[in-house]
Amino acid sequence: MSIDEPGLENAAERSIARARGGSAGRAAQKPVVTDRFVASACRRLAAGKPLRRTLPGWGRIHVDRQLPFLCVFRRRPQDEGAGTEDLLVGEASYLLASAERRCHAGLVALVERAVDVLLPSFGAFLVVEIWASREGRTEVGATPEHPRFRVFRTRRPEIASTTEALEKALRGLTLQRKSAEVEIVRSARIAPPGLRPLFATEVAAARRVHLIGIEVPEVYRDATTGEPFPMIRRTLHRGFDRALKRAFFEFTRSETTHRPPHFHTLGRRSMVKAVWEVDRELAEVSTSFDLLLNVSPTNTDSAWRAFRRKRFASSPNFAYRPMSIDPSLLKRRLWQIPVERIEDPTLEDLFRKQQIDLDRRLTMLTDRLTPNFVTGSVLLFGRPDAPLLDLARRVLQRVPPRTRDESPARSIGAAEFAARAEQELAYYRERSPEFESRVEIRDDYSGLVVSHGNLLVGASSRIPVKRVEALLQHEVGTHVVTHANGRAQPFRQLHVGLPDYEELQEGLGVLAEYLVGGLTRPRLRLLAARVLAVQQMLDGATFQEVFHGLDQEHFFERRIAFTIAMRVFRGGGLTKDLIYLRGLDELLAYLGRGGDIEPLLIGKLSPDHIGMVKELQWRKVLREAPLRPRYLEDPGALERLEEVRKGRSVLDLIDGGER
Repeated sequence: MSIDEPGLENAAERSIARARGGSAGRAAQKPVVTDRFVASACRRLAAGKPLRRTLPGWGRIHVDRQLPFLCVFRRRPQDEGAGTEDLLVGEASYLLASAERRCHAGLVALVERAVDVLLPSFGAFLVVEIWASREGRTEVGATPEHPRFRVFRTRRPEIASTTEALEKALRGLTLQRKSAEVEIVRSARIAPPGLRPLFATEVAAARRVHLIGIEVPEVYRDATTGEPFPMIRRTLHRGFDRALKRAFFEFTRSETTHRPPHFHTLGRRSMVKAVWEVDRELAEVSTSFDLLLNVSPTNTDSAWRAFRRKRFASSPNFAYRPMSIDPSLLKRRLWQIPVERIEDPTLEDLFRKQQIDLDRRLTMLTDRLTPNFVTGSVLLFGRPDAPLLDLARRVLQRVPPRTRDESPARSIGAAEFAARAEQELAYYRERSPEFESRVEIRDDYSGLVVSHGNLLVGASSRIPVKRVEALLQHEVGTHVVTHANGRAQPFRQLHVGLPDYEELQEGLGVLAEYLVGGLTRPRLRLLAARVLAVQQMLDGATFQEVFHGLDQEHFFERRIAFTIAMRVFRGGGLTKDLIYLRGLDELLAYLGRGGDIEPLLIGKLSPDHIGMVKELQWRKVLREAPLRPRYLEDPGALERLEEVRKGRSVLDLIDGGER
């Protein structure tokens, strides 16, 4: 949901500027909160509408919906430009205001009347006020100290469990590798030093209003110059946001009539316009190029024939499509996207990581066919570690080079496979009118690939009949379906792909092959061989050495060995092929621990994003996925999935995959 109140000075850009702005903006506005302002704001709260307004003088009130808490920050003259208020702007209910004496009466009236409106719906209310402590500032070059928070609470016993939850959450916060320390202070007066309380203690008690104060160490500022450290502040923001939600959750469940099912349900639902603008701009950069297509040869078939004619003695000469984009210009556009304008700490962190991920991909395109390309590939996809290499070797030892899976079988060509894929797409069109994916037969690509939600089939492809269903569920049931589900979400990043999404995608794709009974033992051998080929390439082996090792040591058919080597050496050295086996191995472990497959299908994401997806679902920011892979309607596939959930390894699939 996006907040938009025409005529009420609530556009994101103006609001942020005025809430954090300088003297010119303050001088142009009324100096105090008036009764008329208070009445207008409270009418919206009473009607259950979202409220976002700039305060006269300085500040902002933002209330997503009716909630039993309000976060407050009052800016004193010494706080000018400190940015402490940024710690609250991701909350669902907060108030930023001037601490000037002339503003106090209007501010108290606003808080009291807002509480009066919201209190009857919950039976109790919590006001949390924060302020900064200069004692925690960072000494550049010195060993960082443990950040020390002070939590001020009244002596009323009802608030004990809330402050305990807050203390526990704050102690779990780590900054500069130092865990936080927390001191609980009982006080009859809850207010920043030198300021009058917003509520007198006896008045608050009579109205069932509870007060907590949090003194935040300014670890995000230089002790000498006062200059901010933005990255430390962002880290603090994420941890502080979670700690507040834990406290709100405990208070709401223990002291009010409301029973939220999860602490994330108390998070922010409304988004400022900057969120959608950043999301759109990132998506436009992402969809303007396709890394895999741009680093894949266009002449695989002719290169194979030439390689064979020369008796496999010299490296093949691969051709690549000209790039239709200038990576340096796209990078300039990428880093001009103002991610810092996003108020939500979860989304800001996600979008910053997306910027870095896209930057790495563009760097790889710049370095295509140079020695630097493989360095970028390792940064993006990693390198095989010892456990993965051991798993690959064990698969190759367990599966003989020749099995009955490789017995001669009929195969189909590109046109027949495309027709079969079109039937699969029609199944999903019937279930979602917005489904737009299509099938294309391409002369400039070999094999199968999904690009921007469309299935591309190489014109020279030959697909064994026994592998058709497995490949359809890998390409369409996984890659196309998650793209379509991502398109159904408010954030475009979920269909273009979140950072590091490929590994989970390929793990899901291979799992889909297994669930429909099409994960053959030769297929597992192939995935294992790719891992070893990647390691050989990284160790400095030539194309011919990798090819001959696959041919003579592991007894792969020569065309298959050529294709494995081509995939590993394309573009200058691509390590992506290790993620198939690694992704399957990690996915099996996730499911064996009781993980649910449904959240993995909401879009293109990595395992690191599962928690974020669940958080945004609890906050009702993300919707349920409109499509389920067709194989999840198949009793046989569901039976296999239940077996996997009992705990099965890749090696366990070797015998189970031959059906």
